[in-house]
Amino acid sequence: RERVRAMFYHAYEHYLESAFPYDELRPLTCDGQDTWGSFSLTLIDALDTLLILGNVSEFQRVVNVLQEGVDFDIDVNASVFETNIRVVGGLLSAHLLSRKAGVEVEAGWPCSGPLLRMAEEAARKLLPAFQTPTGMPYGTVNLLHGVNPGETPVTCTAGIGTFIVEFATLSHLTGDPVFEDVARKALKALWKNRSDIGLVGNHIDVITAKWVAQDAGIGAGVDSYFEYLVKGAILLQDKELMSMFLEYNKAIKNYTKFDDWYLWVQMYKGTVSMPVFQSLEAYWPGLQSLIGDVDNAMRTFLNYYTVWKQFGGLPEFYNIPQGYTVDKREGYPLRPELIESAMYLYRATRDPTLLELGRDAVESIEKISKVDCGFATIKDLRDHRLDNRMESFFLAETVKYLYLLFDPDNFIHNDGSDFDVVVTPYGECVLNAGGYIFNTEAHPIDPAALHCCRKRKEEQWEVEDLMREFYSRKKTKKFTVKRAPDHGEGENAKDPEDASSEKAGERRNSKKSSHSLLSCPSQSFNSKLAVLGQVFLDNT
Repeated sequence: RERVRAMFYHAYEHYLESAFPYDELRPLTCDGQDTWGSFSLTLIDALDTLLILGNVSEFQRVVNVLQEGVDFDIDVNASVFETNIRVVGGLLSAHLLSRKAGVEVEAGWPCSGPLLRMAEEAARKLLPAFQTPTGMPYGTVNLLHGVNPGETPVTCTAGIGTFIVEFATLSHLTGDPVFEDVARKALKALWKNRSDIGLVGNHIDVITAKWVAQDAGIGAGVDSYFEYLVKGAILLQDKELMSMFLEYNKAIKNYTKFDDWYLWVQMYKGTVSMPVFQSLEAYWPGLQSLIGDVDNAMRTFLNYYTVWKQFGGLPEFYNIPQGYTVDKREGYPLRPELIESAMYLYRATRDPTLLELGRDAVESIEKISKVDCGFATIKDLRDHRLDNRMESFFLAETVKYLYLLFDPDNFIHNDGSDFDVVVTPYGECVLNAGGYIFNTEAHPIDPAALHCCRKRKEEQWEVEDLMREFYSRKKTKKFTVKRAPDHGEGENAKDPEDASSEKAGERRNSKKSSHSLLSCPSQSFNSKLAVLGQVFLDNT
């Protein structure tokens, strides 16, 4: 564990010294480069790792730096997928952990706060990408101008199905359903377009919903779609998402699994197209452990571990029948997936083999990729040549999962015996009780936080009943309560949510039906008066 901590600081300090405010460190030349959009990405990605390592003072300093220095109003073409998992995910996680890190939080936290506002601003920049006939997003968006006119409509499956964790969290915390709605629509569009044998391909046209790359597997281009069906189901307690995954899981076992390896097959016929293991597939045993399929997970994990031992890392592609690397795919960019699976499986089994993988990973990375200015991507595992890049996921994921593998008492592993009670405008709420859901960039989301910022419908009805009673006593004549015009709508425009709560109110209050119902913006009652200043009656 202490060696992992030292690895983190060797990389992190050199990033600050040589590369900040660029996105990433170039460790061979000791300078920086922008890669995913010019957000000081490594800093956002490493923020929650600082807290997991126990460094609250640096966490607090970085929160201030990000608030002052990061601007999303820039003329940059950004990957919708990468911006979501790294920037939105990193900011949401840091926002939810900020009280634990000793940051002085706003009165309405976790339902408000500067990092939450930044996450929302970044996510809003991505929304234009979802405006397609299918609801599946474009892969790239310009942060200032939206989708470029000539943008390709072809997006990979993972780039469509990897939003529900971050976007549902945003919707629950901010009260704006648009984020969760677009994420769900995209997930369901993929589900609707699966093949007759239950598989999805690799790339699809988001305008026509035609599959462009028809290879089906669990690796690159598809991976985090399956991951987010499971994690979305756990985070939101959503049976529909889980049943979608379990259907896919059957098809994956039927068509792609051979001797505890997973191959690539043609999505319509199920015939093998590539007998290849990709390093990105190594997340799969960890995902299997989340649904309780630990025996199968361990068997597949041990296959992958033999590849690691052969090369001291996982090559991007590994030809299973030949037992060797694939031409031009011999590199290892310090990816976390095998270590991630080891961390999950160790929590499930306590099998010491998993700690051995962790130790091997520390030894390999230190021996092969450590340089004076950080840790460099391994360009070729056969001769250990290096590349001048240190991806931000090295500090966000690889180091974090290694540290958590060796730190059984970390707060992330909390079993619920310890928790904080926070008072929000919506009542008391329990936080930091464990059960964290990691997004696909290893940013932990506290699922309990999703229940902090919503009034229960019954409370809403209670308040509306009280208001009706108050008015019926005050005046016998009929009146209505008007809502301030909202974004150019007419003054009587209503939210769908208001309409449904009104119907419920009518059912429960048939005696008072002579009085028209309130139609206020959907926010906590005490802010309704604060926003509107006063309640207006008819003819006043």
